[in-house]
Parts: sequence; structure tokens; C-alpha cells
Amino acid sequence: MQFEKYQHIEKLGTEEVEGIELGTCYVFPKIDGTNSSIWVDELGHIQTGSRNRWLAEGQNDNGGFRDAVKNYEQFQGIKECLKDNSNLRIFGEFLIPHSLKIYKQDAWKKFYVFDIRRNGIKEDGTEFEYYLPYEEYKLICDKYNINYIPCIKIIKNGTYDDFLFTAQQNKYLIEPGKGIGEGIVIKNYEYKNKFGRTTWAKLVTAEFKEVHYKTMGSPEKVNNLIEEEIAKEYCTLTLIDKTKAKIELETGGWSSKHIPRLLNTVYHELVVEETYNFVKKHNLPIVNFKTLNHFLTAQIKLLKPELF
Repeated sequence: MQFEKYQHIEKLGTEEVEGIELGTCYVFPKIDGTNSSIWVDELGHIQTGSRNRWLAEGQNDNGGFRDAVKNYEQFQGIKECLKDNSNLRIFGEFLIPHSLKIYKQDAWKKFYVFDIRRNGIKEDGTEFEYYLPYEEYKLICDKYNINYIPCIKIIKNGTYDDFLFTAQQNKYLIEPGKGIGEGIVIKNYEYKNKFGRTTWAKLVTAEFKEVHYKTMGSPEKVNNLIEEEIAKEYCTLTLIDKTKAKIELETGGWSSKHIPRLLNTVYHELVVEETYNFVKKHNLPIVNFKTLNHFLTAQIKLLKPELF
């Protein structure tokens, strides 16, 4: 087996993972380390890789991952597993300081498996690799005492809000009281995207984005969900102020108890008045109106923080 790069995990809501939420999804914590892989070559020698390349002897790369595999006792189980199963390729995260630094002290410098691929033979005799479902690779990891990232929830036909809630509850490996993790990874083992590829989705929390941008700098491009784009385009300060003024006129003044009414009225006005416009502008998009309502609330809080 030669080096194989791990697939790119796509942002939930993008074209590459359109429809992944339809069916049974396994949700995993996403941890902020360095992507690594381990396998054996044709001679039975242990080989290691970073996200993008094979790590040759003497290369100081990937946070010292190659040396760790060679010297750390924690990798003994993986070595035994690969000795017994040379057709497996193990992918995981080697947890070294990156953007998020709130993990438990005893979590660092450890390898956490998040996927295993098996080499198989097609009917025409050609080789291919396929992902093992969670229940299958969990048994392998348990048998050989290998660390792996656990499934934290199984969601059938989930919504964006279902996955967002799960991401906001993710405290896997995080020091108590220090916040939440980077986000989640969503796997649907029956899913192939419109291009015929097996692809996983991710949802990264806003809290992690703030830490990451401060540490690493802003990304060159951020793809937003269509519902988020609509909220930013059409939920203007003018609309919010106009709605608030109407409520004040009818109630004799403003009070925090009117916030739910403000949120609901802005949502109603935008849907009634602007649906045709954003449907036309975005070329008949698929819009989840519950998700749109979520982003409208966030936009109102952003533009009028003094009300909250």
C-alpha cells in the first residue's frame, strides 16, 4: 500500500454534501490537531503520512508524528492491528497545539482514530479502498486497545439546527469550564454525493472560528449557507428599526418582553415581502425556513446588540 491522502471534509450546506443529512448520520467530535495516517507497505513495514504526503525517514514533519509512532507505547496496539490486518489504512488526529488550546492536559500528544479504510478487490480484479462503518472499526479499535473518537450522536433525517445543537454540546477532551470543541463531523455511510463520491460533512462552531481567526488569520474564502446569506442581505437595520418602531407605537414604549414579538415580526415581514426577490436572485435555491429563522435571529442580535 502506498500513501493515500485523506479526503477533504466539506462544510455542511455546500454542494459537495447536499442531502447528506437525509438518512442515518453518525456525528463525531472534530478535534483540532494534525491529520495523520498509518499503514504497512508490501514488506510489512509501518509507514506514516501527514495530511498531504508520506513521511520518509528523517523528515521532521507533522508535529513529530513519525517519531511518535516509532517510539511511543500508545502505538503498540495499532502496530499489532496492522500486523494482523495489512489491508487496513488508519486515519486519525495527532493532538498537538494548534488553534484550540483548551484540551485536557492528558489529551495532548495522543493519536485519535477517526476513520479506517480497507483494501478490497473489485470483480474486474482492480484494487480499491472503502471506509469501514463506525460499528466495524470500533470493534477493531476496542480489540487492539486503540484510541478512537467516539460517535456522540446518531441523527436520522437531521436538520441544520439538530447538528448545530450537537456541535454546541461537544466537550470531548475539553477542560471542564473552558468552553466547547472545534465542531463536529457528520458521516452518512449510505451517502454518495451527486458526483458519486463518499464525502463527510463538518460544522465548525462560531466560538472556534473566533479562536482560529485570531491565531491563524482569516481564511481566504468562507462559504455561507444560503439561509445565512439571505439573512445578511435582507435583514437590514432599517427593517429592524421600522419593526421596532411599530411595536413601540402599539404598546406605548419598548420593553425587553417585546423581543420575541420583534423576532417573529421581522421573520414574517422578510418572508412575505422578500421571498420572491431572494428566490429570483439566488436562482430557485432550496431554503430551510427554520434555518433561515435561526440566522435572522443571529443577524438581529448582531445589528442591535443593545436590545439583548
